Amino acid sequence: MSDPLAGLKAALADRYVLERELGRGGMATVYLTHDLRHDRRVAVKVLRPEVTTAIGAERFLREIKVAARLQHPHILPLHDSGVAGDSLYYVMPYVAGETLRARLQRERQLPLAEVAWIARDVADALTYAHDHGVVHRDVKPENILLESGHAVVSDFGIARAIEAAATDRLTGSGVVVGTPGYMSPEQSTEGAPVDGRSDMYSLACVVYEMLGGDLPFQGFSPHAILARQALEPAPRLRTVRDTVPEAVERAVLRALARAPADRFATVAQFADALAEAAPPPGSQPLPADRPTPASPGAPPRKSIAVLPFVNLSADPENEYFSDGMTEELITALARVDGLRVASRTSTFALKRKEQDVRMLGRQLNVATVLEGSVRKAGSRLRIAAQLVDVTDGYDLWSEIYERDVADVFAIQEEISRAIVDTLRVRLATGQASTLVEPHTDNVQAYTAYLRARYFWRRKSANGLRKCIEYFEQAIAADPAYALAYAGLADTYISQGYVGFVPPSEAFPRARRAAERALVLDDTLAEAHTAAACVSMFYDWEWQRAERGFQRALALKPRYPVARFWYACYLAARGRPEDSVAEVLRAHELAPLSLITTANLGLALYFARRYDEAITQCRKVIEAEPAFFLAHTVLGLACAHRSLHADAVAAFQHAITFSGGIPYAVAGLGYVYALAGRREDAQQVLADLRERAAREYVSSFCYAMVHIGLLDTELALAALARACDERSNWLAYLKVWPILDPLRGDARFDGLLGQVGLG
Repeated sequence: MSDPLAGLKAALADRYVLERELGRGGMATVYLTHDLRHDRRVAVKVLRPEVTTAIGAERFLREIKVAARLQHPHILPLHDSGVAGDSLYYVMPYVAGETLRARLQRERQLPLAEVAWIARDVADALTYAHDHGVVHRDVKPENILLESGHAVVSDFGIARAIEAAATDRLTGSGVVVGTPGYMSPEQSTEGAPVDGRSDMYSLACVVYEMLGGDLPFQGFSPHAILARQALEPAPRLRTVRDTVPEAVERAVLRALARAPADRFATVAQFADALAEAAPPPGSQPLPADRPTPASPGAPPRKSIAVLPFVNLSADPENEYFSDGMTEELITALARVDGLRVASRTSTFALKRKEQDVRMLGRQLNVATVLEGSVRKAGSRLRIAAQLVDVTDGYDLWSEIYERDVADVFAIQEEISRAIVDTLRVRLATGQASTLVEPHTDNVQAYTAYLRARYFWRRKSANGLRKCIEYFEQAIAADPAYALAYAGLADTYISQGYVGFVPPSEAFPRARRAAERALVLDDTLAEAHTAAACVSMFYDWEWQRAERGFQRALALKPRYPVARFWYACYLAARGRPEDSVAEVLRAHELAPLSLITTANLGLALYFARRYDEAITQCRKVIEAEPAFFLAHTVLGLACAHRSLHADAVAAFQHAITFSGGIPYAVAGLGYVYALAGRREDAQQVLADLRERAAREYVSSFCYAMVHIGLLDTELALAALARACDERSNWLAYLKVWPILDPLRGDARFDGLLGQVGLG
């Protein structure tokens, strides 16, 4: 019997070897495939013959090109596509996890917390696609992949190509566009416009199914399903699962409204509504086998880790409050001389990770652990706390507090004092009479501040926008809230540093917020750190920056954020070994902090210790494969060791996990050029120019690619533009190894002088 795929296999033989079928659906068959060029496993999707005929090669390749430009951590990237014989195909990474459909077949209803994070990840992917003008059109469990605590959406662009070509939307005589049980009403109406609200409707169907076990509308045929959709309201979720919070049900039913105008305006708003009513994004447990570095040596007896307090409130949204309680206690205890306190970054890395306290003690190098829970109902609080000896697991002290929310600062003070007394830590002469510094007596302002810090930990563009919103609410409630101004400055700095907004917008706003914080409280280490960052990255006033960092560290020596940024300062000033030493001090304070560990790799890279940088970055990636900064530094270090294939792979991962930030894209163009792939590098430049028409792209990004292509004139011109933009990447102009080909040119020396590094 002849092989029906023989022609396809022969056409692909120089690039791909089809190994076995992974699955098939209404539009395509998926094969596990060996990518010969990159020696890796991929998934090749081959469209069915009738789909191929309906679309045509030209339209397919045009639409798939649009999808290929989407780079986001929760979008399955497109590696390749083409025509092989009579077949159309496209190539994606092989995901070793499972589809959401497989999970639902095994467990009819999923836990609320899991539904929340899956919906969050899918909504993030759709929001990014909608912002780039792409509507998925076929969101369903089969197109949602689950792997390592992440949800990834596949098949962007395919339904769009089919819709453009199909002659019969709903019946078997043509090509079915979308899946009836998940299609929005407008998607099934000839000529009706389809936008992001259609994908929102489909996602709401998926959320409904994850919670209730069935789709909201069912029938024996596509027409029957669509008829019920048009004539009947969606059944209430709580009738099939009474534990679903009413607010979750309201959000899902609103997203399922027949008229797009009656739904949320965007899928991001739908996700926010779910986050406010269900366990918040980020609440999924970390993989049990995720490795974490341990701190060597026996812990000092007077040492403690405050684990994230558990939110036991009926409203899962109150997680921000329990997280805030944890952070305040860490801050209070860190003020006690003679008491070693694990950093917030390290303890929050263990959030929802079930482990024996003895293991936690070894990981954090502490002798005691503080555990607790918070139950908030209206204005009432119930806080339980217990101090545990990690050597035997026995409680050293425990207490339950039932008070009004207005007493939250008094509770924090009582817990801190009880720990000091239990561990017999003697307060130093001159120690403040209170350990807790609330910075405000306005509960409304404090609550808004806690919400802002909660969103801060997401570090996404949307999360940082939320941060700004809540910090501004805190300041409006208490205009003298210095810590809120410092937090606002931090947020603007993050926006500018990553490139979410132009430096000319982000850093002046950060400066104003930091200066206001210092006017209100000149002893605030957080504000001095933020002001120093602006001086370094935007003003290029190096002496002022150093004074600011040193002042911050004098006020708060165990503040890892200040040490992190000061290490960046030392690297930028051409003091690489001092930078490495400072990062190691930060690592001692926050041994489980991924960003601190990755920053050690960056410091080693700037010190031109490339092999050590590679080793360090691979350690970080082993602990957290999705941490894009480690992939970025790994790509740079590999490039300088002429490990071009590894460098390309590292930057491809950086693009995927960062959501395609321009700097990571430029890094890929740079290593493409070094590897001799000039056409690919030129395409990266074209893609960056196209993106610059709708979002900020630093001119430094163009310079990176031009340097790889050995286009000295264009590289220097791009650096001059970056100087005019006051790009924060120019702070490292003196030490960037990638800029070595330009050193010695008088024009480059002139740029060094403009940045204050000449």
